[in-house]
Order: sequence, then C-alpha cells, then structure tokens
Amino acid sequence: MESGTKRAVSFAVVAVIAFCGGLLVGGKGGSAASIVHALPFVGDNLNATADSSADLTPFWEEWNALSQNYVITHASTTIPTDSVKIEGAMEGLAASYGDPYTVYFPPQQASSFNDSIAGNFGGVGMQIDVVSGVLTVISPLKGTPAETAGIKAGDQIIKIDGTSTQGMSADDAVALIRGPVGSIVTVSIVRSGSPLTFKLTRATIQVPEEDDAIISGTNVYKIALYEFTANSADLFDQAFTRFKASGSKYLIIDLRGNPGGYLDAAVDIASHFLPKGTKIVTEDYAGKQQNDVEVSKGYDDVPAGTKIVVLVDGGSASASEILAGALQDNKAATIIGAQSFGKGSVQTVINIGAGELKVTIARWLTPAGHWIMGNGITPDIKVTGATTTPKTPQDDPQLMRGVQFLTTGK
Repeated sequence: MESGTKRAVSFAVVAVIAFCGGLLVGGKGGSAASIVHALPFVGDNLNATADSSADLTPFWEEWNALSQNYVITHASTTIPTDSVKIEGAMEGLAASYGDPYTVYFPPQQASSFNDSIAGNFGGVGMQIDVVSGVLTVISPLKGTPAETAGIKAGDQIIKIDGTSTQGMSADDAVALIRGPVGSIVTVSIVRSGSPLTFKLTRATIQVPEEDDAIISGTNVYKIALYEFTANSADLFDQAFTRFKASGSKYLIIDLRGNPGGYLDAAVDIASHFLPKGTKIVTEDYAGKQQNDVEVSKGYDDVPAGTKIVVLVDGGSASASEILAGALQDNKAATIIGAQSFGKGSVQTVINIGAGELKVTIARWLTPAGHWIMGNGITPDIKVTGATTTPKTPQDDPQLMRGVQFLTTGK
C-alpha cells in the first residue's frame, strides 16, 4: 500500500462535514464553514511498515474462514474482492477508535467526500450530528429548504429515503441527503415522540453570512454571524464600523445556529475585544507535538464604555465556541442563551492509497483550559430559546434577555 500523505486541510465542525460541507454543499464557498486551517501534522512520514507488536493472526484466521466457508444465499449477494475486504477492514480500524470524526473513506466515498467539500452537489441546509447514538438535527439554517419545510433543532432523523439511520454515521447520512439540485429527498424524523415525514427539495444553499442593525425599539446594536467563512472577518469589520458609527454602547454578537468555520476568522474577530497577546484558544495535541496557542492581534478599537453580550445555543459550534469561550474567559463579554454544541476537535485528511483517512489530531481548549469537545460553552445567563422562528425581536426571549442585561445590568 502506498504511504500516507496529508492533505493540508483540517475540520472543526460537528460530524465531519455534516455541519456545512455535507448538508450545505453547493452553497457559496462549498464547505467553507467546516474548513478551519492547515495544521502541522505528526504523521508526514507515514509508511507501510508493519507494526511487529500487532498480532494479526486472528484477522487472517477470519479472512481464511470467510474465504473457505461463506456461501451465497441471496441473488443480490456477491463475494467481495480482496480490495473490498481490505477497505472494509480499514473502515473498521478507524471506527474502533470510537470517535465519530475519525473515518476512513474508500476510494468511491473519498471522491464523494471531496465533491462535497468542493460544493458540487445540492443540500437541504441543516446541521446534523450523532447525539447519544441517534442522528439528530442540530439546527436548520436560515432561509434553507430544511427551515422552510419546518425542520427543527432536536429532530431525530430515523430514515432517509426509506433507509434506516440506526447505527449510521453523520458522513453516511450526508451522502444520502445530498444530491442534484432540484431533486427530492424524503427525511423521516421523530419529534417529541411523534413521527413526521418531510419531502425536501435539494438546493444550492445560500446561507447569509452576516446581518447587523439597531434592534427595533431599543438602542442596542446586534451583529449576527451565521458562519465563519474566509469573508467573515472583513464582514464583521464592516459591521463593527457601522456599530461604532451608530453611537450605541450596547452590542450583541449573535452566534446562535452558527456551525463554525475558519479559525482565523474567529481569532480576527476576537482581536477587536481582547488586548494584544491575550490567549484565544489552544490547539492541544496531547503531547504528540507542541501545542499551538492562538492569541489576539489587539486591534484596540472598542469604544470606551461598550458592554457586550454574546448569544449562543445548541447550534453554536466549533469556531463559534472558540470566540464565545475566549470572550467569556477573558471577561470581555457576557454569554447568554443555551449550552453550545461542544465541537472541539480538529481533523485532518490523509491520503491512504486510493482512499482517505479523516483523523482527529487535536482538541480545542479555551483560555481557562476548558475542553470544548463534549462540553460546549456554558452561558453566564441561561435562557431557553423560542420554539418557533420569532416574527419580531420582542418574540425572541434570548435576544430580549441580552437587551435587558445590557440596558439594566440585571
């Protein structure tokens, strides 16, 4: 087998590409919201030398037992080729680590994976992950087919086009849900114990990256970020300039439903609010190589007396959690809302023969040393969100709690 080579890309969103590179494929920037940045990699010198400490005798016993004894009993069944057997074993090896973000893709799946990153297919616009063993909607994204059809955060996906999702990885679900723009995918879900079925028309997902304005009826300015793309830092800079021009001293940064994206964008945005050199996040490699620490660039352009709130919820993940955690730990903002998702690991893709291995290589730590993975960011003030899409700001309890805190201090 050829030695492995690393592709210079890493991932920090839930369920691999499921957050954006999978279900949101076809939008501008493809899977920009899932690609963070290139990382140094400890396995650049991979080779095919056998590990002499590994006893593969049981594996070969199973191989030979199957070859000698298996009998076809269904017309649709075929005897796998040696290469297919090896690919299956490689998938099992990656799965044995018990990490849903560490996955081996055989050649055909690797090709589909790369197509999703390139944005060559349509999607339905929802973030998914496996939660407690069940494929679950983390958040439908604004203005997408999923949101329009009525898909909600917390919906448990039990079938995709009639195929059961029991035991299915988020990557496999992505492969089933995406497809040509204009085609239909049927998604069966369970919500509060009741089954529902949605027929969703795949589309090129155009997720708004940012919007900002004074909140109607208040003197509080809100900047909402829907993903962290290569453009997000510049868009935030422009919005922040408008905030300063407004004369308001109250700012809400809304990261609800934001699945994350480029780490560099999160660092750049945090740099408006933190002194130069202040720790933003640590990439912890568990001793396999030296940790990386991202620090503030220290733009020092926040108007004196400005009070800041950051809104998060269960759909806030990855780079959103990095930004919120950095501002919280450094006491630069008050976090309001619901517990964030908890996606705090970093993946890179390594070419293995004709296939690809996506493997977790690091974990994110907040400035205070808290693990984001599996824990998320705990709000300073917990507020349950609206059960439906708010028609006005006043119908949004999390937003209004932010306004109340900023304007009254309570």
